[in-house]
Amino acid sequence: MSITTSVLADLLQAMPQLRQQVYFKVSLTALSHAMEDQVLAGSDQPLVIASFQREHFYRTEANRYRRIAEQTSQVYVLAAPEAEFKNSSEYYETVAFERADALSQEWHLVVIGRNYANCLVCREKSTTVPKLIDQEIDSSRRFEGIWTFDRDVSNLAAKILLDRIEVYRPELAGKIAEAKSQYLEDSVAADSGLTQNSANSDAFVQRLATYLQAGQYKLLKAYRSLSTQEQKERLVNSITDAIRRSLDPEEILEIAVQELGQAIGACRCVIYRCKATDATAVISHEFLRSRGKGEKSLVPTLGQTWPLQDNCLFQEVAKRLEPIYVEDAQKDLRINPTKELADGNSENTVLNNPLVKGNSPSTTLKNLVKKFSIRSWLKVPVIYQEQLLGMLDLHHCGSKPYHWEKDELAMVKAIATQVGVALIQAEAYANLEELNQQLAALDRTRSNLVAITGHELRTPLSTIQVCLESMATEPDMSPELRQVMLDTALADSERMRKLVQDFLTLSRLESGRVEWNLEPLSLKECIYLAMSHICAHRLEEERPKITTKVSDNLPLVQADGEWLVEALAKLLDNACKFTDPQGQVMIETKSQDDSMLEVIVSDTGRGIEPNRLNDIFERFYQEEGALRRTTGGTGLGLAICRLIVKGWGGEIWADSTGKDQGSQFHFTVPIVKTLPESKPSTAKGQRVTKDKKYSKVKGKK
Repeated sequence: MSITTSVLADLLQAMPQLRQQVYFKVSLTALSHAMEDQVLAGSDQPLVIASFQREHFYRTEANRYRRIAEQTSQVYVLAAPEAEFKNSSEYYETVAFERADALSQEWHLVVIGRNYANCLVCREKSTTVPKLIDQEIDSSRRFEGIWTFDRDVSNLAAKILLDRIEVYRPELAGKIAEAKSQYLEDSVAADSGLTQNSANSDAFVQRLATYLQAGQYKLLKAYRSLSTQEQKERLVNSITDAIRRSLDPEEILEIAVQELGQAIGACRCVIYRCKATDATAVISHEFLRSRGKGEKSLVPTLGQTWPLQDNCLFQEVAKRLEPIYVEDAQKDLRINPTKELADGNSENTVLNNPLVKGNSPSTTLKNLVKKFSIRSWLKVPVIYQEQLLGMLDLHHCGSKPYHWEKDELAMVKAIATQVGVALIQAEAYANLEELNQQLAALDRTRSNLVAITGHELRTPLSTIQVCLESMATEPDMSPELRQVMLDTALADSERMRKLVQDFLTLSRLESGRVEWNLEPLSLKECIYLAMSHICAHRLEEERPKITTKVSDNLPLVQADGEWLVEALAKLLDNACKFTDPQGQVMIETKSQDDSMLEVIVSDTGRGIEPNRLNDIFERFYQEEGALRRTTGGTGLGLAICRLIVKGWGGEIWADSTGKDQGSQFHFTVPIVKTLPESKPSTAKGQRVTKDKKYSKVKGKK
């Protein structure tokens, strides 16, 4: 059985003149003990009714009520059972009610004797109880109700409770009727026995209760302060933990802005990366609080370009590296310098105010405030070791200014500091990852260098040594054989020279020691020079057919002639190396736009796997492996081509559909925009100056 109506509500309905008071649990405990001690100290046999909400509250008082039961037979104890509490008449009458009963939210103690009456009837308030270190502060629970020495009120409360007890335990009807007759109906005789001491004791207990209440309020205030501090520390720790779980700077900023925005209660929270010298910053992380019904939605700043150089608030923060706070943007002179005029000050005072001089910054801030409905503005720098890494902005956009408390400012500053540390750690990790990748690349380069140079140098050296030893030890060698030995030694020495030359060329390009001589050139002439180099070094029956598809009216290109011929020669040499003599190599050009001319060297040879197209431009790359390849070379040619093309601002890439499907190498050269007055230098003359082998090759051929 469950009764949902409140005893306190029934009492107030019957006696509306009563006024409730707020009591803490500790106060109710003290009052209850005083009332119980009055029974234990006297010789009277009163009626005692107590309700304890839960069985575990009753257990601590069980012995006291056994002692009270030794003085009077009219003792009733009510509680919601949790373990062993049940309806019983062993020492006194116990009444078990259900947890859903309204009594489970109330605290009752009624004591009615022949010469006195006390009544304590309260109901627990459903307020949020502060928590400290995850434990409920039980003594701070609040109750609302009546505590009085008035006999009429006590009698009515006792009657309401006895009626309920009879509902729960009908077998006690006779004993309850006796209690009503003995304690409630003989009120006149009881009233005549009241003495002045009763009033005095009433005043004394009132003062005691007031003292306890005041002490409890102070204690509760201290608890709330500690709880608030703990909550803020937990917030800082949770945000710190969240942002430090990531090593991605963008993810760190997003976590920080969302966590802080939800916890701090601001209308808008934004974080952006910036330096003190930046002119603008783009907002890429924002928390925007949802507005209630009837409130105008806020304009998002996400993706907006935020002015910095024309923002005197930002400049002040960047200079001092300390937070700055604008409580009311409508009255702040840095944002509204003409506000001083409206307040009645002289025009000269306004014009001489350093905050007003230069109307552009104030106009910039005024536009920001108006566009994004900013009323109160807090800017906190994200710094690390006196270095500005970014900015954290908090906006309140209500109709009234918002006043930031010192502890709130300290908390936001602490979070900004943690964000700065996390950003530095993320950047350090990114740099470390990049260094690790570079070290791994260097290690691979070292391994390839040892393998390739060992193979490329040892083989020709062995051949040269054998040829020279044979010529030295066999004086009777025929002239024809001696000439073969000499030609072989010369060919291998040229192979070694080319290897060393490639190493030196790559070193110059990578170190940035090349002085680029960019000037207008004829691309067609450069192509023919590169073709002549290939024809000179490869016999006609050993190389594929090389054709060109180049227009006669090509525009001049802006490049270094020596290096342009070098790149073309290496691309042609690479195409011939991997194409059978029965295959074909073609050079063609096409215009991408008005600024770039594209050169394409295609072949019908071995082809390249699509997943290897980016790797082939790396140093020492050998598709077949350093020691298992069927063609010679160091794997430096395409790496050199990439650096050459990059030197004049072009791009290089390769296309291939797979093995035995041929390949195409593309690179771009800038087109000369304005034709100079002087006649452009020919790449041919420059190339001959650099390497006389081209002219020798033509003569030999």
